[in-house]
Amino acid sequence: MTFNDRIFGILLLVLAVAYGWGASQFPEPFGGAEAIGPETFPYLLAAVLGLSSLYLIVRPDPDNAWPWSRTGVELLIAMVVLVFYAALLEPLGFIVSTALAVGTLCWRMGAAPLRAFATGAISGVVVFLLFSYALDLSLPLGLLSFLEVS
Repeated sequence: MTFNDRIFGILLLVLAVAYGWGASQFPEPFGGAEAIGPETFPYLLAAVLGLSSLYLIVRPDPDNAWPWSRTGVELLIAMVVLVFYAALLEPLGFIVSTALAVGTLCWRMGAAPLRAFATGAISGVVVFLLFSYALDLSLPLGLLSFLEVS
C-alpha cells in the first residue's frame, strides 16, 4: 500500500510547485524590493509542503490505506472548501472567505453551526488584524473594502 502515499506525495508536490509559482506572480510592492514581501509566507508554505511531499514519496507508510469511508468523504469536502477559499479570497476578501472556510470546516468536524461560523468570523478578523497591523502586510478586503482607511 505504499503506492497510496506516493500518489498523494506526487499530488502534493505538484500543488507545492503551483503554489510557489503563484506566489512568484505577485506584483512587486510599492517602493521596491523588501526583505519580507507578500510572497514570503506563500514561499515558506510551498517549501514546507514540497519537503513534506518528498518525504511521502521517498518514505511512504508501509501499511496505509485510503479512507474510503466517511473519513474519505470528509477529506474530499475539506479539499473542496479550501479550493473555494482560494478562489473566493479576492472577490469576497480575507475576512469573509476565512469566516466561511473556517466555519464550514469547524462545522464538518462536529461543532454546532452557530459556534463554528462564530469561530470562523473571529479567526478571520483576528488574523486580518495581525497581518495588517502587526506584520504590516495587506490582505484583500473584497466585500468589506468600504472599511479601508486611506
